[in-house]
Amino acid sequence: MRTRLAVLGSAVALAVGALVPLQLSAATPAAAAAYEWVALGDSDTAWRHPGGGRDLRSPRDGCERTDQSYPQVIDRDLGSLIELTNVSCGAATIEDVTFNAQEPIGRHLPPFSEDPDYPFPPVPPQSEAVNPGTDVITVGVGGNTLGFAEILFTCLQLGDGSGGVDTPCRDALADNIPDRLTKVGQDYDDMLATLHERAPHAKILNVGYPTVIPEDTSKCRYNDWEQFASITPGDLDWLRDDVLGPLNATIEKTAGEHGDAFVDLTDSSRNHSVCDAGKWVEGVFTTFPSDVAFVHPNAKGHRNASAHVSAAILDALGVN
Repeated sequence: MRTRLAVLGSAVALAVGALVPLQLSAATPAAAAAYEWVALGDSDTAWRHPGGGRDLRSPRDGCERTDQSYPQVIDRDLGSLIELTNVSCGAATIEDVTFNAQEPIGRHLPPFSEDPDYPFPPVPPQSEAVNPGTDVITVGVGGNTLGFAEILFTCLQLGDGSGGVDTPCRDALADNIPDRLTKVGQDYDDMLATLHERAPHAKILNVGYPTVIPEDTSKCRYNDWEQFASITPGDLDWLRDDVLGPLNATIEKTAGEHGDAFVDLTDSSRNHSVCDAGKWVEGVFTTFPSDVAFVHPNAKGHRNASAHVSAAILDALGVN
């Protein structure tokens, strides 16, 4: 168990516009998209985990954006209605969206895996992809500012050898969660102010995080590394109610203060947690011990997100 933790710890359609007449001397140019969409976010948007599909960049830039992530699914579904610019990046914080030049980590998780392309050059702040002509912005970010991966790994360590009883992680970390959530709210407020300044007429849709932990944590098998491994049921209840729930609430509240929409993914994914048979989110590993996922949505989760985000985009643009 401790060897596993040591290895893991190192990681811590609608076409719009007139047809152009065929010219004898050149091919018919493609019709311009009616709307411009910029997708911002972290790994839950980019889909950075094993089985996430084909990487969109060649050469890779370390952000791990894949062709099966929900922005790309929506882009294919909506066809020429919207032109997508997807700059989401695995491990992004809110500040990476707003003003930081992020240094992507790709698949460099030593000693578990070595990325042959690591280190990657910094990528610009994601907000730089937004401009006055942007019509709609989707953003899914906040978990890395909260430090959810760090919290999760600490819970794995503290639960190791506990036999699945008590709440060692809550006991150790509960006192600093309010400060972490305050940081999320402040950074999110700054981000939305920046996005509105860069794209005054854009509709901003804030995408929440899906259900990860079930209401009934007895579904979760202690020491199952394809679920939550050594995290105790009591700590899972705490993570659901006092960490992840308030994270979504903070994002929704801050979005509302700016007059922006919130896209809820919690209700639709409620019976598809890591511990459910029909899960839409993977556990610590997708397949133990080969494929580390560290609690990210899978293909079904991204298809669910694409349905809700697509509907929100069409509603925001008044296209029905």
